[in-house]
Amino acid sequence: METVQPEADERSPLLNAEPGRETTLVETLQENRSRWRSIRVMYLTMFLSSIGFSIVVSSIWPFLQKVDKTADTRFLGWIIAVYSLGQMIASVLFGAWSNYRPRREPLIISIVINVAANILYGYAHAPPTHNKYYMLLARAFVGFGAGNVAVVRSYVAGATSLEERNGAMANISACQALGFILGPALQTAMTSIGPTGVFWKMIDLQLNMYTAPAFLGAFLGILNIILIIVLFREHCVTDLERAKSINVNIQGNSEMLENADGDIDLVAVITCNILFFIIFFAFSIFETIATPLTMDMYAWTGKQAVLYNGLLLVGAGVESIAVFVAIKYLAKRIEDRQMLLGGFILIFVGFFILLPWGNQYPRIQWAELKNGSNYSSAEIGYHESSIAPWNFLSRPSLGLNAIAVGCPVQQVWCQYTPIIHLAQYIGSVILIGVGYPVCSVLSYTLYSKILGPKPQGVYMGWLTASGSGARTLGPAFVGQVYPRYGPRWTFGPLCGMVMAAAILVGLMYKKLIGFSIRYQTLQQC
Repeated sequence: METVQPEADERSPLLNAEPGRETTLVETLQENRSRWRSIRVMYLTMFLSSIGFSIVVSSIWPFLQKVDKTADTRFLGWIIAVYSLGQMIASVLFGAWSNYRPRREPLIISIVINVAANILYGYAHAPPTHNKYYMLLARAFVGFGAGNVAVVRSYVAGATSLEERNGAMANISACQALGFILGPALQTAMTSIGPTGVFWKMIDLQLNMYTAPAFLGAFLGILNIILIIVLFREHCVTDLERAKSINVNIQGNSEMLENADGDIDLVAVITCNILFFIIFFAFSIFETIATPLTMDMYAWTGKQAVLYNGLLLVGAGVESIAVFVAIKYLAKRIEDRQMLLGGFILIFVGFFILLPWGNQYPRIQWAELKNGSNYSSAEIGYHESSIAPWNFLSRPSLGLNAIAVGCPVQQVWCQYTPIIHLAQYIGSVILIGVGYPVCSVLSYTLYSKILGPKPQGVYMGWLTASGSGARTLGPAFVGQVYPRYGPRWTFGPLCGMVMAAAILVGLMYKKLIGFSIRYQTLQQC
């Protein structure tokens, strides 16, 4: 038998041998490799689950307009929100399932549902009527399949020791955040296919810039199922065995594990769920509003909005990767709670600078056509494949093949709300691109530490449901508030909510501590 050697930052050594102390072999090298191979499969599953949400977010609005002319921005909010509603329901069910049955079962079933739902989304154009409801149903089941994130988190928490869990949960958070951020980047890469794309009449397949991401999601889901069948194995680490093997000097570990239910700080658990809700509520609003906001403010076409927002989010994704790397090093010098507070402050500033100001107003849709051509709004059709030239210093010029661009006249606020300058928007993307991953990673990490050795399936289901509830209400909030009242009343209350989260972190600062630290403190009292 070979003794496990210390490896990367992701995992702390299983044996922390000190001079003069005898250590106990906990697992063979082969078992260690199998365990971490399974954990990495869970990293991939989390990443793909997050991509399922974000890969189509920037293109849902133009696709919805393309397949069903009766849909409006309010229905867009529900289409985006229903994903998270499905995930919220499924996460609790799958989390409980994983506590009593092998985790492979809920993982495979959930991904099969996800694959089928992505295919349905890709065929939303096919039915003769009610296409928007097929899109709604497809997104609901994509979200239901994504409820497996509760299983992923509980498995990683149970397959790592307390020493390893910090890095592993940080990686889980990183994979989820990167999935949310890089999903639109994949959508951007597919804009070259165009809104028309190719059509295969035999199977009624329409492959374009809107449906290709869904079919890619289905393909990745099939690969994920294969990896789970071939590589995934159940592993469970008993923290008591780990503590003994590394000579952790905590008295009464047996009692600690046996009485884990009573020792969990429920106030801290509830606080983490509230913070998690606010983090995802804020980010879901940002992702949902990006496409319609930029189309209204900068007179971008649907294809331009998908492309330019995707490029901005690619930059934010690179920025987030740097943040994740930095967190691992900063965590050695700065407390988790302090970094979490700093992340909320960055998100607050990011949304605050999005508030409109100045005396320049967005261009009203059709205004240029009425003033500068012989064509009335009734005579000009909406041809999304016709892309007007655009650059960062000027608006698109409209010709004979012009498309409807600008802020719709039906949105009354367009007439009196100042424009959000492009510099404001880019600055916001940069700040939120730093604050979101910081808050996401550290909220996960703190939550896992607070739960300690307790089996975490149900508790992680609560956390997933909290995030899913936020991503349900966030888009619904945008769909109801933005068309009626504009960006000022969308971002203003959100700034107040994020500031309230920062204040909550300060008020509960002493409560947000790890299980083992809290246990030791209670023992000393």
